[in-house]
Amino acid sequence: MTTLDEIKAPIAGHIDAFEGHFRAAMKSSVPLLDTVMRFIIRRKGKQVRPMFVFLSAGMCGGVTESTFRAASLIELLHTATLVHDDVVDDSNLRRGFFSVNALWKNKIAVLAGDYLLSRGLLLALENDEFTLLKIVSGAVREMSEGELLQIEKARRLDIAEPVYYEIIRKKTATLIASCCAAGASSAGRDRETVDRMWRFGELAGIAFQGKDDLFDFEK
Repeated sequence: MTTLDEIKAPIAGHIDAFEGHFRAAMKSSVPLLDTVMRFIIRRKGKQVRPMFVFLSAGMCGGVTESTFRAASLIELLHTATLVHDDVVDDSNLRRGFFSVNALWKNKIAVLAGDYLLSRGLLLALENDEFTLLKIVSGAVREMSEGELLQIEKARRLDIAEPVYYEIIRKKTATLIASCCAAGASSAGRDRETVDRMWRFGELAGIAFQGKDDLFDFEK
């Protein structure tokens, strides 16, 4: 079975360089906020989303400065949703460590999530990356709709198979889709190619979430 490190190997240098871009994008002049941002960086995950961005860009013509901005934008917005999710779910743990809201309470966690969201938006706007912003903003909208759809259906206990697939498409797959589409767009590809890469990412995200849910079910 192919490991994550093997998949990352062709873009290892880009992922290493991305670290600096991401840290710079999160930095704040407010000491408390900067402390929270450094805490989040130290608890970063496997960087699957930047990996999809760089692999897609490489496949569609090559990694550019726009690709680094795309990866940073997506990771900033994704991190913002995770911080907010922990508040909504009243969760004290994230990846085996205390969550932001567990350490600094809900008010600071919500404001930190808002800050991450604003940094992502400004990163795109300050560099005239309007196509990337459109791609990622659409994904964030769908993710919110997916969360609310799941809450609605869970209360009614009537999640049929088509609804389940719609939920995971919106909640998980659209973000992976935005990674692939943003990667292709940052490499200068046309709309048709970007749309195809979106669909590829969407299907990959559905497969990933379905497999993850099956593992949870078996537990």
